Amino acid sequence: MDNPFASNRFPRSSAYHPDWIRAGVSGGANPLWLTEWLTRDMGLKPGMRVLDLGCGLALSSVFLHREFGVQVWATDLWFSASENLRRIRDAGVEDSVFPIHADARALPFAAEFFDAIVSIDSFVYYGTDDLYLNYLARFVKPGGLIGIAGAGLTRGLEGVVPEHLQAWWTPELWCLHSTAWWRHHWERTGILEIELADTLPEGWRLWRDWHLAIAPDNQPEIQALEADQGRYLGYVRCVGRRREGIQLEEPIVSVPTQYTKNPLLIGQV
Repeated sequence: MDNPFASNRFPRSSAYHPDWIRAGVSGGANPLWLTEWLTRDMGLKPGMRVLDLGCGLALSSVFLHREFGVQVWATDLWFSASENLRRIRDAGVEDSVFPIHADARALPFAAEFFDAIVSIDSFVYYGTDDLYLNYLARFVKPGGLIGIAGAGLTRGLEGVVPEHLQAWWTPELWCLHSTAWWRHHWERTGILEIELADTLPEGWRLWRDWHLAIAPDNQPEIQALEADQGRYLGYVRCVGRRREGIQLEEPIVSVPTQYTKNPLLIGQV
């Protein structure tokens, strides 16, 4: 079988049928490659409860259960939970992978429900908010892990976009950051002990190869990656463990007030 997604670097992912992967495309990265890379260092065990945040078409969620025996809450805002359920059923994992339609900023879970949270190539859309980690970390148990992997920068990018990226670069791409940025972004909160923050070797090639396989007409992005060759663009991951003893408050969603009518202007009765 001609399988563009088979790689010695990702032996687990290489077992999955390329047609199944193509049918589950929901973003600019192979979700199985990134999930396999991220979870190598997360110590997932059978029976753990895992939130797959921004799961897209749930390929990463199916992979997590099949490879590690964990229970997965496959949560996404943009894609239908009903369609994801069909995909989950066809994969034979309905008893352990649960599709949820929810906004990452309004999650319907109890505090400290999860043993781990993973986010594959979606965290940049909401996790750059300075207050977001304070919100998200409430859902993982003390000592539990939060891990992200996705498109990013191999080094910081300040000021003018390099000339070789300008034809592709759009304003929303400023959400891409380096591992140093993510480490600082999380460490300063005091919530997580950062266990790793690194870039995937030759990640730009994998990024390009993914587009050549699933979106060969996307020439601006492919050409940007080939011109860059990893100088700025690549895949990044960051894993942090929630510190024991850290108390995280429930977010304020409303402020109770009582209106009292008063004169608007001086001298007005």
